[in-house]
Amino acid sequence: MAGRTSATPLLALDAVALDTETTSLDPKLARIVEIGAVRLLLGRPSEHDTFRSLADPGIPISQVAIGIHGIDDRKVLGQPGFAALWPQLSDFIGGRVVIGHSLGYDLAVLANECARTGMPFSRPRTLDVRLLAQIVEPSLAGYSLDSLAAWLDIQPADRHAALGDALTAARIFVALVPKLREGNIRTLAEAEAACAKLSAALEEQHRAGWIEPVLVPSRADSERILARLDSYPYRHRVRELMSSPPRFVASDATIEDALKFMADGKISSLFVTPEGKTPESGPFPGAESGIITERDILRAVRADMQGAFAKPVGAIASRPLTSVPAQAFVYRAIGRMDRRRVRHLGVVDESGFVVGALSARDLLRLRARDAVTLGDEIDEGRDVHELGQAWARLPAVARGLLDEGIEARDVAAIISRELGALTRRAGILAEMRMREEGKGEPPVPYALLVLGSAGRGESLLAMDQDNAIVFASGDPDGVEDRWFAQLGTHIADILHEVGVPYCKGGVMAKNAPWRGSAATWRERLEHWLGRSSPEDLLAVDIFFDFRAVHGDGALAAALWHEAYQLAKGQIGFAKLLAESGGSFEPPLGWFGLKTENGRVDLKRGGLFVIVTTARVLAIYNGIAEHSTKARIEGARALGLGSESDLNAMIETHRVILDAILDQQLADIAAGRPPSNRVEIKRLSRDDQAGLRDALSSIKHANEMLRDLLVAQRT
Repeated sequence: MAGRTSATPLLALDAVALDTETTSLDPKLARIVEIGAVRLLLGRPSEHDTFRSLADPGIPISQVAIGIHGIDDRKVLGQPGFAALWPQLSDFIGGRVVIGHSLGYDLAVLANECARTGMPFSRPRTLDVRLLAQIVEPSLAGYSLDSLAAWLDIQPADRHAALGDALTAARIFVALVPKLREGNIRTLAEAEAACAKLSAALEEQHRAGWIEPVLVPSRADSERILARLDSYPYRHRVRELMSSPPRFVASDATIEDALKFMADGKISSLFVTPEGKTPESGPFPGAESGIITERDILRAVRADMQGAFAKPVGAIASRPLTSVPAQAFVYRAIGRMDRRRVRHLGVVDESGFVVGALSARDLLRLRARDAVTLGDEIDEGRDVHELGQAWARLPAVARGLLDEGIEARDVAAIISRELGALTRRAGILAEMRMREEGKGEPPVPYALLVLGSAGRGESLLAMDQDNAIVFASGDPDGVEDRWFAQLGTHIADILHEVGVPYCKGGVMAKNAPWRGSAATWRERLEHWLGRSSPEDLLAVDIFFDFRAVHGDGALAAALWHEAYQLAKGQIGFAKLLAESGGSFEPPLGWFGLKTENGRVDLKRGGLFVIVTTARVLAIYNGIAEHSTKARIEGARALGLGSESDLNAMIETHRVILDAILDQQLADIAAGRPPSNRVEIKRLSRDDQAGLRDALSSIKHANEMLRDLLVAQRT
């Protein structure tokens, strides 16, 4: 289902390109004489997965039609009729999106044929390449199949044969996808919504008796099905279920020793140390560790009954260890076990060291295994098409969790983890591209970072890219820096194609200010701390939210701690960060919420000032937390300010995120780009009142932060 939801990127669409040849140009009179269709998997035509058949229309074929497609009465004699072909074609389509050229005609003919033969006709979701081309290039001289093929430099397949025209339409669709993306039309729903705006073209087709080739459901059936999920794996993290501390055995210990250790400890697996290490010399990186299980020992004994127990465990250990981060949500562990077909996982911290174990037994309480493989699909994506399809499931999962009463703040943590996983996978694919280009491996260890809301664990669905790179050593514009500049470019391009747009502010590792060696980042920190104007610190604030998603976690952790140590107690820097956010006035008037075109911008009107306040307090006071809520709670624990004011800020943060995420999901389903602008009329009267009260409670947020900084200095 993931390849055909409203949020599915066009480059990852599962679809069927379709064409018919008929007895007449009038859809009310026309009967089908040939059907051709080809499947698209992950947005690419599968030219060997096709459907083609002639059909006996039961009436004479007009000379005009014969002149177009060359199929006369003799050619269809003895061929199956429509009633025999329709069930086969329906199975071939299988609920996929249908693509075609002038598709409204084909839909009308199919619907009329079904009505004549008493067969059921279910209207599919559709995309017409003729309409898509009008969106991309409104000034083309013509939009015939031949004109579009010539414009896009596509060699038409067997022209005026149903399968040939279906193949040509599929190729045109593929060529249009990057052009649509540059116009900010990325998803199925966005393409449908854009087509629906071509009122003149649609009216012309309606007058001709065609079926309108645009169907924009508010929420597709497939998304409703996916939304019915068990919320437990999305509310709990691996660290809550893991066994800790991890049990290790030396690589040169015997299988007999390991079996005794497992029996005494009543455990079903043991981690194996790196070669030459003892269990006491840990902790150990997951990438260098291994694991043995009861099943491994049974297989070894079955293979060598006499000698197995004397063998070293290193001979049967599985390496490298399949692991999952302790901070990951449980659904990602379930997905990883299912996809890797393992029953035991190592649990690692943010530096990659093993801190615990997780087994299938620990997860027996959980249900709905078929609904929780999102994270691992992203981790395993082989290209932008597979990543796009996995990424498209996120809105449906978010909707299901909101419908189960999960706070948007918790859903945002899941979205952020998936954005981190997607960025990590983009980094891995970018490394592969570098090798394919002959650029080799990374010249020095490095860490890929996500900044801003993704680092805080507060991303919603209107995100763009915010990423950076820290590498172990190298000068600006040196050999290492140039290598990572190219890597950053590949990362940005991959994310952009999948559906996370380029950052408008340029906060991407491909740009020099957002990558550098550990020493370069240290110099930047010292430079920032010495600035005297808020304008000098634009975009600097989100650096202090960063989280490592790939590479050398220890390198990133060292930078994180150094940044907070350097900035702690720096009152001038804290004031400049506060001032760089600008003045704040909640969007409230005498008669309620101030709106523009019926919407209120809740990021500018509340969210931003809360995030800024929490961040500045955390930086100045050395509160080493990422999330806004945890930072405010940290300030409260230190006795800063009024407890009621801080509690109100936490609650307003929740209210705002709930409203924004619900609106974003509605916009995505309707094919509108998600934003932070909430349509007030969608809110109930009670919700509007709650939002007004929440915003009113933070109207003095700027003054509160300023007073807190002054009070701490004196």
